Amino acid sequence: MYYIYHLPKIKKIGCTNNLKNRVEKQQGFKDYKILFKTASIEEASMKELELQKQYKYKVDSKQYKDLFIMKTKLYQTISTTTFVGTKDKNLTGYKLPDIITIEGDDIVLTEDIKDFIIKNNLKSQYSDERYVYNQTLSNLYRAGLDKTPEQQPTIYDLIRQWASHKGILTSGDTKTQYVKLLEETGELAKSILKNDREELIDAIGDCVVVLTNLAALEGLKIEDCVQTAYNVISKRTGKMENGTFVKDK
Repeated sequence: MYYIYHLPKIKKIGCTNNLKNRVEKQQGFKDYKILFKTASIEEASMKELELQKQYKYKVDSKQYKDLFIMKTKLYQTISTTTFVGTKDKNLTGYKLPDIITIEGDDIVLTEDIKDFIIKNNLKSQYSDERYVYNQTLSNLYRAGLDKTPEQQPTIYDLIRQWASHKGILTSGDTKTQYVKLLEETGELAKSILKNDREELIDAIGDCVVVLTNLAALEGLKIEDCVQTAYNVISKRTGKMENGTFVKDK
């Protein structure tokens, strides 16, 4: 059975054959209305567009039936794109499409963007599947079209964007980020003791993410903090003793 559902809060009308999974679990909405249901994907596809026009909402550029095959590989919400069936960060065995449609815009996945997706996808809280933020893909694509490489967003820019989206930079505070940093350094210590390289890489990255957020909450940029530290250490002299660099007094 196919359902046409209505989300008044975000002015959206959509189509799905699994309300609980798509609307409640993945989009996080409990307050929605069923406007129409049918066993025919053709009828559901036409009705979805008809109701979008009737309510004067954004009208999908393609019918649901035309996206059905694609959505066995991609699942999209208003803010994220999930790569269905993926099990690990490297998206092993998954072939990224050449184009992803986001809010009616065709985002061409260049080799640089595909490489970014493989290196920076996130784990879904509902499964092992991996996802990225739609806004990040849009920003990367536009940056590639309109900006020089030097102007493109850095990984720190993307971390701050993620933190802002999650509410960390608006509702978090420095103390909680410091406690989070201690937690992540504990994970780093465990990965070293276990000689687990994959966990080591993940833990180092998590520490950098937390430090980026902590700096932002203090009105600082981690790039500037690192530059300041480098300006100091680059002038230091000293020697290695027992595996540690000891600076001259």
